[in-house]
Amino acid sequence: MAIDTSREFKPVNIALLTVSDTRGPDEDTSGDILAERVKAKGHRLVARAMEKDEADRIVNRLNNWIDDRGVDAVVITGGTGLTGRDVTPEALERVKTRDIPGFGELFRWLSFKTIGTSTIQSRACAVVARGTYIFALPGSTGAVKDGWDGILDEQLDSRNRPCNFVELMPRLLEK
Repeated sequence: MAIDTSREFKPVNIALLTVSDTRGPDEDTSGDILAERVKAKGHRLVARAMEKDEADRIVNRLNNWIDDRGVDAVVITGGTGLTGRDVTPEALERVKTRDIPGFGELFRWLSFKTIGTSTIQSRACAVVARGTYIFALPGSTGAVKDGWDGILDEQLDSRNRPCNFVELMPRLLEK
């Protein structure tokens, strides 16, 4: 990774979604960490919400943000585990245009360094949905740090070389 300081930094409009049956806004430490990192990097936090682990609710929230041209990317924390209530990947299946398979693979590789083989219980994933990036991370504070610091911080920086997600944004809707 190399940041080319001669290139312009282009802030990304990011919406954050916390998916949880057990946490409320006062206990949303993972969402707080993501919000702090988004702002510290110079991006715009344009929306933030919480939804229960219910696919229909997640899909409705995502569709609203996908249809809002003021949202470039959505970062989700929570709902990526293996239990019956963890339905974030299934919700993404319902809105996606295409998968970004390397995201989940890289996340689990990075997470392995932190939590060992327990990373296999994560279904972290990413998709493009009608021109909007959606990244789904597990709900733990360690997982959001791994996902943001190890992947999203670089890939959402327009100065990252040799390439980044930002430079693809204008072409995501091309056919």
